[in-house]
Order: sequence, then structure tokens, then C-alpha cells
Amino acid sequence: MEHRNDPDVIARLLGTPGRWAVVGLSTSTTRAAYGVAAYLQGRGHTIVPVHPSAPTVHGEVGYRRLEDVPGPVDVVDVFVNSWRAGAVVDEAIAVGARAVWLQLGVVDEAAARRAKAAGLDVVMDACPTIEGGRPVRLDER
Repeated sequence: MEHRNDPDVIARLLGTPGRWAVVGLSTSTTRAAYGVAAYLQGRGHTIVPVHPSAPTVHGEVGYRRLEDVPGPVDVVDVFVNSWRAGAVVDEAIAVGARAVWLQLGVVDEAAARRAKAAGLDVVMDACPTIEGGRPVRLDER
């Protein structure tokens, strides 16, 4: 893997309350995105569910597409397959996000390069709950 995650970027993103658009977040409690979103809320972040069905998750209104999210987005958290991640990263760049976080197992080197070139912080193939020091609990609310 060419991209290397910067521990200082990870610490800043997790430690500074921000608005995280969680792409792929649904109401399915068995999916990792559900537990990670709850974890992020517990750390003081605001989450914005982004999913084709636009569900309300953890009390937050969902949107079908990243471009539909009103207001600024600090971090776009990418819970889609690697082959779809590049398009989400391009959308994150287009909406003016400050960072993209590609979840554990999601790798797209070309997308990471595009994001960096556009001035975004990039974390790839990592999980906020692991990086933040505790395992995912899928049943959190």
C-alpha cells in the first residue's frame, strides 16, 4: 500500500468535534457503520447518514447523496466497497469536505492521491473505533 496514515491526522480527526457524513450508514444494527456512527456521536461528533434510502439513524436525518447534505462536512466516512470508494472521494472533494476516512478494508490509492491533491486529509483502511482505542459495539444507540 502506497498511502500511509498519519497518526497526528487520525488523532486530530477523532479528537476535534466535527460533522461526519457517514456514507453507507443505514438502520441495520448488524453493519459496522451503525456501531461506528454511535461511537463517533459518543466522542462529540455530529453524524450525517448518507444512504440511498436516506434513513434517520441515531436520531440524525439521512440524505440520499453526499451532495444533498446541507451545510459543511468536515469528514466523509466511507463505508462502501473499494471499487465504489473513488466516486465517493470525488464527491467529498466536490462538496468541500476537509477529510475522507476510508474504513477498514476500503482501499483506493488513486482516490487517496486525488483527495490529497485537493487538500483533504486522508485516512485509509482504518476504523475510528480501533484507532480511538476501543472495539466496535454494533448494538450501541
